[in-house]
Amino acid sequence: MTEPTSSFLGVHGTALALREQRMQLLASNLANADTPGYKAQDLDFNSALRAAMQPVAGSGAGTDAITAAASGARYERPASQPSMDGNTVDGDREHAAFAQAALEYRASMSFVEAKVRGMLTAITGQ
Repeated sequence: MTEPTSSFLGVHGTALALREQRMQLLASNLANADTPGYKAQDLDFNSALRAAMQPVAGSGAGTDAITAAASGARYERPASQPSMDGNTVDGDREHAAFAQAALEYRASMSFVEAKVRGMLTAITGQ
């Protein structure tokens, strides 16, 4: 994300990118529900957002900062029930987490859409 874009969208552009990365992790968990030894992962969104918004010397709030923040906030989710094959994915829990993440993603997208719509209105005067 370039500097003018990040200042225009504020926290919403960064939040949208982080929410997308969390949804990818949750989708990966669902896809690997039957993979022996697979360890479910998640993203601590709040700490990732804080890290991504911190100014780093020599760089802007670009995709590298977002990717680094997401990597640092990734964690292995503990098993909620024992499994013979070592897989820690709980399908019901993952579906619920994915549904919540989808709602949060949509909310972030709505904020971004509103900002863009406002800018288009200012430009076109309509």
